[in-house]
Amino acid sequence: MIETMLLIALALFMIAIALHVIRIIKGPTMPDRAIALDTIGVNLISSMAIVSILFETTAFLEAILILGILAFIGTIAFSKFIERGVIIERKSDH
Repeated sequence: MIETMLLIALALFMIAIALHVIRIIKGPTMPDRAIALDTIGVNLISSMAIVSILFETTAFLEAILILGILAFIGTIAFSKFIERGVIIERKSDH
């Protein structure tokens, strides 16, 4: 029973990821795309956690942590780019 529920949840996360990919392609604005990218990261983390439970292993936990950190950094960088038009600001001596 629990395995069936986990498989259904995994399928729903995959559908959500597909819908967010469509949102990234269609837009309409850059903030919509940034939110969709962040949500894809969260859904991937959740999917990996479900797979880890299904396989009864802790091997995916490090990958979940790394993906969470990368998703966070990517969201911050993309948000900064949307706000200022540049990710790394260089100090000018002029």
